Amino acid sequence: MLKQRIITALILAPLMLGGIFLLPVPQFGLFIAAIITIAAWEWANMAGITQPVGRFLYAGVIAIALFASAWLINKQSSYQTVFLAVAGGWWLCALLFVLKYPKLSGLWSARSVRILIGFCVLIPMWVGFMVLKQAAHSSLLILFLMFLIWGADTGAYFAGKRWGKSKLAPQVSPGKSWAGFWGGLVTAIFVALVFAYYSHSYIKPLDASSFLSLLMISSLTMFSSVLGDLLESMFKRFRGIKDSSSLLPGHGGVLDRIDSMTAAVPVFAGLLLLFQWSLA
Repeated sequence: MLKQRIITALILAPLMLGGIFLLPVPQFGLFIAAIITIAAWEWANMAGITQPVGRFLYAGVIAIALFASAWLINKQSSYQTVFLAVAGGWWLCALLFVLKYPKLSGLWSARSVRILIGFCVLIPMWVGFMVLKQAAHSSLLILFLMFLIWGADTGAYFAGKRWGKSKLAPQVSPGKSWAGFWGGLVTAIFVALVFAYYSHSYIKPLDASSFLSLLMISSLTMFSSVLGDLLESMFKRFRGIKDSSSLLPGHGGVLDRIDSMTAAVPVFAGLLLLFQWSLA
C-alpha cells in the first residue's frame, strides 16, 4: 500500500506542478476542469447515484456548469466575486452540518440535495483557481496555497500520531484529533512565514498590515482545508464507503486527494479579494 501511494504521488505531483507553472490561463482552466469532472463522477456515487450512466451524466452536467461559469466570468468579471461569496456562505453551512452530524443529516440526506451540494463543492473550487491564475505572480500564489494545504495535512498527521488523544470530530472522522488540528495550524503558519519572507525580500515589501492579513488568510484557509476533508468524510460515512473511488492506487479517488482543496481554494481566493491582498 505504501509503495502504491509513493508511486502515485510521484506521478501526480509533477502533473500538478506542470499544470501550475507551464499552462497559460485557458489551458490551465481546462486542466482543472478535467480534474473536477472526474471528481464529479465520484461525487455522484456519494450523492446516491449508483448507475454508471447516471454518474457519467452527472459529471457531464458539472462540466457544462464549469463552462457556463467561465462564460459568465468572461462576460462580467464581478461574477467571480459572487461565486466566491456564495461559496463562503455554503462552507459556513457545511461547518454546521459537520459539527452537528448526524443530528442535521435530515437537511441534506435526500439524494436531490446531495446532488445539488456537489455543485456547491466543486464549481467554486474551479472559480477560485481561475481567480488565482489571473492574479499577479499567479504560479507563486497557487504554489503557496498547495504548500499551505499539504503542509497543514502533514503537520496534522505527525502531531495527531504523536499526541492525538482528544478527537476533533469523532462522529465524522474518528482518526482526526485536536492535536492534529493544532499541528496543522502551526505548520500552516510556518509556511506562511516563509512565504512572507520570500515575498518581502524578492517581490514587494510587506508592511505590518499586509503581513497580519496574510497570517489571517493563511489560518482561515487552513481551517477551511480541514472542513473540506471532514465534509467528504461525512458524506462517505453516510454512504458507507471508504474511498470516493479506486482510480488512484493507494490513494482512493481523485476527490479523496482534493477534498481539502474544495474548500481551501475558494476560501483563499475569496479572502485575497476581501482583504485586497496581492503581490502586484
